[in-house]
Amino acid sequence: MKQNKNIIYILVVLVGLIVVNAISNTIYGRFDLTKDKRYTLSDATNSIIDNIDSPLIIDVFLEGDFNSEFRLLQTETRQLIEEFQLKTNNIKVNYIDPIEDESTREQIIDELTRTGLEPYINTDNSTGKVTQEIIFPWAFASYKDQTVKIPLLKKSITQELSEQVNNSVQGLEYVFADAFNKLVNSKSKTIAVLKGNGELADLNLADFLQTTQSYYKIAPFTLDSVATNPQGTLDKLKQYDLIVVAKPTQAFSEEEKLVLDQYTMRGGKSLWLTESVVMDEDSLRNATNSSVSIMRDLNLNDFFFKYGVRVNPSLVKDLYSAPIMLAIGEGSQAQLQPIQWQYAPLASSNQKHPITKNLELVRYDFASPMDTLKNNVDKTILLQSSPKSRLEGVPTGISLNDVTKSPDESLYNSGPQNLAVLLEGEFTSVYDQRVLPFKVKNFKSKSSPTKMVVISDGDVIKNDVRQRRPLELGVDYRGFLYGNKEFLLNTVNYLLDDTGLINIRAKEISVAYLDQDKIKEDSSSWQLLNIALPLVLLGLFGFAFNFFRKKKYT
Repeated sequence: MKQNKNIIYILVVLVGLIVVNAISNTIYGRFDLTKDKRYTLSDATNSIIDNIDSPLIIDVFLEGDFNSEFRLLQTETRQLIEEFQLKTNNIKVNYIDPIEDESTREQIIDELTRTGLEPYINTDNSTGKVTQEIIFPWAFASYKDQTVKIPLLKKSITQELSEQVNNSVQGLEYVFADAFNKLVNSKSKTIAVLKGNGELADLNLADFLQTTQSYYKIAPFTLDSVATNPQGTLDKLKQYDLIVVAKPTQAFSEEEKLVLDQYTMRGGKSLWLTESVVMDEDSLRNATNSSVSIMRDLNLNDFFFKYGVRVNPSLVKDLYSAPIMLAIGEGSQAQLQPIQWQYAPLASSNQKHPITKNLELVRYDFASPMDTLKNNVDKTILLQSSPKSRLEGVPTGISLNDVTKSPDESLYNSGPQNLAVLLEGEFTSVYDQRVLPFKVKNFKSKSSPTKMVVISDGDVIKNDVRQRRPLELGVDYRGFLYGNKEFLLNTVNYLLDDTGLINIRAKEISVAYLDQDKIKEDSSSWQLLNIALPLVLLGLFGFAFNFFRKKKYT
């Protein structure tokens, strides 16, 4: 009887195990128990992955034996790709160590660098001996004969490596989702780059245009036809989702302003890079190395005032600024040297907004301060100068010869100045309750919900040109990369983003690191403790064992 009960018990256990295994094979679940939900993909990412209907190949070059920071980035990259692969079987991945083979190392480094994958040279002196290793924190994503680069490391000229890796981990989902979006979703939004009011030439906008062309359709749009056919110009402009106005230098007519106003009233988005002062670095490159700043009247004061922002006719000088290259010395002994230039503020970003979160400093050149005004439109300050700023009115004489003089820091007490503002909501027409300069079909005095960004310096979007070739936007003569291009691209993506993809940048991930200084300081103590403590415990155990053994048997 007892034997039968044992047999029944064993059979029940076996049947139970079979049932549990069968259920587990059909029902699968993953639970993200992390506090910051770092392994939970956003809805925007899931939506993009759902549209992948062919094999998407990811080649990751962050492979090898790295230090703790890059090991963390490597691990987080692998885990994120695993999350992608759980969503679809169409994502395949190759992990490649590009410098593993000594015989082809130099050739591969050269080839990857030519394709735009700049290596990271990691210098390590933690052991007292300086060593350098070449790391390629990049990936390629290929889909249907298209390939895009994915930067895994967000480089910074102001942050330690641990901070750079921390910011990179927080942005991993965005850079992958952004790359997938380029490959999977066709360009549906259109951008008009306004012409006709002395805006920047295409050569000075080349890098911005090339970057945004990966996402959107871009075309020039002139307002010259407003003079003869204002309604027709408005009808054509309404076909675009966003207008970009890059450093206009000629005043807008009332007819042009009405066209732009009614474009906004119909839900059109706009990015304004405008100035209220006539001055730039080229104006100072003359025989006297000097010029006079004067007010620039674009006839836009009432335009922006109605929407809720004002660009003031003065200049921001900032102790926290970018350098300028000047020839120091006499005759043939003169040498080009970087000198701090207070008229080139390095704007800090609003870390709470997805446009500017984890953004590198943005370089300005003769920027004007901005005020926000009370109305029903929501306003977000995106960029500001440092607290060590001062305001300079116009007209004022400005000379390059003054840059070698030490600034009086007590005068830089005006506090941070607004340099870029985001406006969102329902705008009231500039021409509400006013006589219209021309008759508009279906005039609207209140806009549909829309967005606008106003930047108080047109040079933020301007790339340098050397030998008639455009340089990368935001790169200075030393090779330092400021945040100008990323800021503008994020701005455009935010203004045109209907999927919420840009909001992934606001995701907060907490990354903990060991204190390297403390490790160096206490390394001998910990090594001694790890060696001596086990020996002491082993000795105590042996003594106690022998003591109680003798006591028991004697």
